[in-house]
Amino acid sequence: MRTPMEEMPEAESYGQSPKRDGKAVKIIIALVIIVLVAIGACWVVTAYGWGGDSIAKPSSRDWQAVFLTNGQVYFGKVTSVGKKTLSLSDIYYLQVVTKPLQQTQQGEAASAASQTQQELTLIKLGNEIHGPQDQMTINIDQVLLTEKLKNDSRVVQAIVKYVSDQQKK
Repeated sequence: MRTPMEEMPEAESYGQSPKRDGKAVKIIIALVIIVLVAIGACWVVTAYGWGGDSIAKPSSRDWQAVFLTNGQVYFGKVTSVGKKTLSLSDIYYLQVVTKPLQQTQQGEAASAASQTQQELTLIKLGNEIHGPQDQMTINIDQVLLTEKLKNDSRVVQAIVKYVSDQQKK
């Protein structure tokens, strides 16, 4: 003869029904899938920059400063922004020009000749010896930031003066 303990199925002997174990496993699997989907979504947003605009929207009228990771700054008009590149046209950059100080009337050239003065000069891209086109495609990972320039900024005023002087020639 069997005792009541021996007659019970194994799962019931521990106070659990076989039906409840299946539900718990399904819930755990569903939670794991939800967590994996959330992690994947975060990775996609981070990898492809879908979380917000880190680069100013292109506008053919707006002058922008584009600061690069190598320390160079270009001024121009952002024509397009993609997932991996930024396109810039009407490009200018700053260059340090060293000029000697002028001599005094008394001829104090000996001490003044060795002194120089540094000035920032705005240079139009395309006038260099290698003759680049006035268009640039920059890898997004090399861009630190972009700034929209005010119309009354010294850089925009210098660009407007340069364009005006070129039209007079």
